[in-house]
Amino acid sequence: MGFNFRKSLKIALGVRLNITKKGVSSVSLGGKGARVNLGKKGTRTTVGMPGTGLSYSSFSPNQVKKETARSEPVKSSTPNFCS
Repeated sequence: MGFNFRKSLKIALGVRLNITKKGVSSVSLGGKGARVNLGKKGTRTTVGMPGTGLSYSSFSPNQVKKETARSEPVKSSTPNFCS
């Protein structure tokens, strides 16, 4: 079992900065009824009814564009005379 570090700092009214041992992990915006958490992996939106324990949360991952190598053959301008 390893040790973990997590700290949440209140920057302004409704704004929190979440810090872990790897650095700043996310920024949270909002209050008790609704909150948006902006992190490295994506955005989490949470809406709840305070005092009831009921909430709904959704996650939208960040879009990462990866260019894949195309497997198309290279067209040559010289004719192939081999049969």
